[in-house]
Amino acid sequence: MSATLDCAPRFIAVAPNGGRRTKADHPALPMTASALAQTAATCLEAGAAMIHVHVRRKDGSHLLDAEAYRAVIAAIAAVTGKDLVVQVTSEALGLYSPAEQRAVIRATRPEAVSLALRELVPVAAEEAAFAELLLFLRLIGAMPQIILYTPDEAVRLADMRQRGLIPYEKLPVLYVLGRYTADQTSSPADLLPFLAEDMPRFDPWSLCAFGPQEAACVTAAARLGGHARVGFENNLHRPDGTLARDNAELVSLTRQAIEAIGLKIGDADALRAATLAA
Repeated sequence: MSATLDCAPRFIAVAPNGGRRTKADHPALPMTASALAQTAATCLEAGAAMIHVHVRRKDGSHLLDAEAYRAVIAAIAAVTGKDLVVQVTSEALGLYSPAEQRAVIRATRPEAVSLALRELVPVAAEEAAFAELLLFLRLIGAMPQIILYTPDEAVRLADMRQRGLIPYEKLPVLYVLGRYTADQTSSPADLLPFLAEDMPRFDPWSLCAFGPQEAACVTAAARLGGHARVGFENNLHRPDGTLARDNAELVSLTRQAIEAIGLKIGDADALRAATLAA
């Protein structure tokens, strides 16, 4: 990672639904496979290279299920082909054990998956199983992304890497600025602890943030070599605080902001090439 502006493309991922919000929060929040496919198509046109998807039960509650994931992946592929990377989540939301999370990911065999370190490795006893999951993902050519909520978690991941538990020379991570709490608002300065001189470096790295400063946060990350994740999972608002029309609008605003500082936006094929090279 470099702190100077470079010419490498930056990638935008859209996280359109998450596992918590519903249509009561925003009528355009996608809850079904068909709605996610429609969202994927509009976000691809707006500049997204990847879509981060959650699936739901019929009652709208959070679900981890390989069959449901395969249905969503197929629905998105039907309208976007290979022009969008589909990243599934292993997020537990307090409902699934590390073993259950691992089993769903193995059964799904996704192209890409996000893995929260604090959920999959809550204690040291889970480290070996986590390392085996990463090796499995590497062997099938999948793209993992480790979610880090605090600098301490980044230090812990670096220690695991140093001890040979991470089967990647480079490892994609996502820094999360804030928490899923009411009225959470992130700011670009929240990124600084993750990038302090004494902190470990990961490459490639991405950023997501909460609230109307989302675009400012991910643009600051892009300026420093990172990539962006935006969308209704974390933020429903435009930079001026008004409610966004849909996820595609947030992607478009992010693209405009990143391009305004002289950077190019990469597509799905470029993302695959950059990530799988890790």
